[in-house]
Amino acid sequence: MTFELTTPITDEALQRLKVGDMIAISGYIFCGRDAVLPKILNLASQNALACAGIDLQGSVIFHTAVSPAGVGPTSSNKLEIESSISPLSELGVKLHLGKGALKRETIDALERFHSVYAVIPPVTALLGAKTSDVRVVAFPELGMEAFYSLKVDRYPAIIAAAHGSSIYHS
Repeated sequence: MTFELTTPITDEALQRLKVGDMIAISGYIFCGRDAVLPKILNLASQNALACAGIDLQGSVIFHTAVSPAGVGPTSSNKLEIESSISPLSELGVKLHLGKGALKRETIDALERFHSVYAVIPPVTALLGAKTSDVRVVAFPELGMEAFYSLKVDRYPAIIAAAHGSSIYHS
């Protein structure tokens, strides 16, 4: 069974998910990785997200860059990415997409802030066919590593951490 999620995502929608569930995400999602996520946190610390047109409530952040070749997951356990997961979850991000194992303390933070983590198989061609709109939201000078918004239709992913459990930790 595949759970359909549409952005913005609610706490109620996440409550029914468990580790190993297949999901399909539709709506607008953000894209960011190690170069831009610290900048997003800096904007948040200055209460400037709204001025930049960024609303993280119920949002999804896909750990990827956006290039002419398409999008594909990057390792979520890179220092700059993994260290952003807890504060971004506290700011309202409900779903983090990427690849790789997360630390126990990150999984605990996901639970504390009612957020989940899902992994996306590296299938760039499939994801390209499910993306209908791409725009730079912030930090265009970073090129493909800028903060992007994508309109997606049924992006496939697997829940990897939810409610204090993880596929990577027993």
